[in-house]
Amino acid sequence: MDQISSILKIKYPIIQAPMALADSPALVAAISNQGGLGSLGVALFTPEQIREKIKEIRSLTDKPFAINLFAPTTPKKYSEEEKQNTVKTLNYFRKKLGIPNIDQIEIKTASSFEEKLSVILEERIPIFSFTFGILSKEIIQKIKSQGISVIGTATTVREAQLLEKNGVDMVVAQGYEAGGHRGTDLNITHLADALIGTMALVPQVVDAVNIPVIASGGIMDGRGIVASFALGAAGVQMGTAFLCCPESNIHAMHRKLLLESTDESTRLTTAFTGRMARSLKNQFLLEMEKENFPILEFPIQSALVKDIREAAQQQNNADYMSLWAGQASGFCQNKPAAQLFNEFLSEIKEILMKKNKLINID
Repeated sequence: MDQISSILKIKYPIIQAPMALADSPALVAAISNQGGLGSLGVALFTPEQIREKIKEIRSLTDKPFAINLFAPTTPKKYSEEEKQNTVKTLNYFRKKLGIPNIDQIEIKTASSFEEKLSVILEERIPIFSFTFGILSKEIIQKIKSQGISVIGTATTVREAQLLEKNGVDMVVAQGYEAGGHRGTDLNITHLADALIGTMALVPQVVDAVNIPVIASGGIMDGRGIVASFALGAAGVQMGTAFLCCPESNIHAMHRKLLLESTDESTRLTTAFTGRMARSLKNQFLLEMEKENFPILEFPIQSALVKDIREAAQQQNNADYMSLWAGQASGFCQNKPAAQLFNEFLSEIKEILMKKNKLINID
């Protein structure tokens, strides 16, 4: 447990996963102030917004925190006809929401990875993490040269080895159970081959690399944390566990459904963004599957569905929102983040005190 804590300068090797939907400097600060590592996903923000979020976090904590970006990917080229056909197909959902049909949509060019990274380097954040791919050695070295620790995300052993080769300080082994987007690098891995459960993935990654491994996916309490250490992980990353905390900025309907969810409530889908992600099942997801509507790759699909998601949020209609959640979402609790974090620590201590009674190997 000391390995990650020493590198990241935190007390406990428990990381709050970066979650764009939670969008909460308050949640980040709450976890960091308790001795863990709070993280903020900023891939969907402009450079100016990223700077403001970093300033807000620093106004709430003087402890280490992490900022997360998506690694840059090369979007698939679609013809205008393919894009417009998908736009028109999605009018089926716009009609249900009572919002105007769209015949054409202009997909605006987002700020580049380089522009966002430039702000992060200027702000000299303590820790940088990334997902959706393998950053080059040159980029990772550029970040580390500023005294910033770097965390990559892997969904296979091969990805973890490439991340280590390119110089990351540690790697998150993201299991199949995790909520939100899969961290799989589409350039090197067939998606179906990267759906590996946390319990199978973590020990294999631990044996394959010489850097600290952070377990992620389905970890919701002290039991999951202790189990992760037993598998060889040096730390854990928990996302869904903190989604229902008051500090999280998720929509009220999202929080309600998480608190009502069970082990059968989630499904992997590309319907919302064009990237595989685990979400609570809802009408949009199920109808997209049933009708076999066309789904374009990220970030095109995300742009095409944006007005539908936004209208659904304004109408408090969870049937058409993206509702990211992990497979263990049934354990979600609506408690302040600091209280929940400390309860996890107490659970860990209780389990470790009882460990010698769990199995007798004499």
